[in-house]
Amino acid sequence: MNNAVQISAIPGVPDIKPGDKLDKILGECLEKSGGVREHDILCIAHKVVSKAEGNLIKLSDVRPSKEANRYALELNKSPEKVEVILSQSKRVVRAFKHPRQYEGTMICEHKLGFISANAAVDESNSDFGTLITLPDAPDLSAKRLGKSLEKRFGVTLGVVITDTFGRPWRLGQVNVAIGLYKVPTRISEIGTKDGWGRELFVTEPAFSDEIAAASGLVITKAAKTPLVLVRGANWTPLHSTKTQDILRDKAEDMFR
Repeated sequence: MNNAVQISAIPGVPDIKPGDKLDKILGECLEKSGGVREHDILCIAHKVVSKAEGNLIKLSDVRPSKEANRYALELNKSPEKVEVILSQSKRVVRAFKHPRQYEGTMICEHKLGFISANAAVDESNSDFGTLITLPDAPDLSAKRLGKSLEKRFGVTLGVVITDTFGRPWRLGQVNVAIGLYKVPTRISEIGTKDGWGRELFVTEPAFSDEIAAASGLVITKAAKTPLVLVRGANWTPLHSTKTQDILRDKAEDMFR
């Protein structure tokens, strides 16, 4: 069993614009960095995917609703930004503003089912006055990129599209998986035994999120390195995998 994993940020990814052929761009960057090997996993920050697919909204084009204006006043947020957040959400789980914060936060259930701050709508790494939203179908985006790069390099690859989420009851943010190609969401150890011979009944490491979080060790917001190569992870490619499989069923949500 291989216990060594390499995590490398791939340099050279340019600023991505709507309509750019992201698979070609990432392939060229990988080639310049030495290429890929069988069972490598590529972590791709969603923002370059969103940009290439045109998931950009200019604040000047947004007309806030009454609901958006109400939240904006309560949270000291831009009404236009709040309107975009609402448009990306199934529901607002909670909205709050701490006294020490300049701007409040909206915890939302995104249309894709993810629970995150501001429905993952972000201003960083984009032109001023422009918001970036999640890809419409991140798993499909990951599949397209994965298939194209596999064809280019002639090896089996995994793809994890990532975003940065906060976590309930813990401070700080980590990268998580929001789009997958061939990479399992979880790896079940149920039925196996621990180092003392006791049978495991609930152990299921969240493999896709572990890979996504690890990618955050070698990138920063300002580094412009949205592509990370993970080599040496112990995993088995799946024919079909989707990020919905890592979302907890609402019937099991004890804090709803």
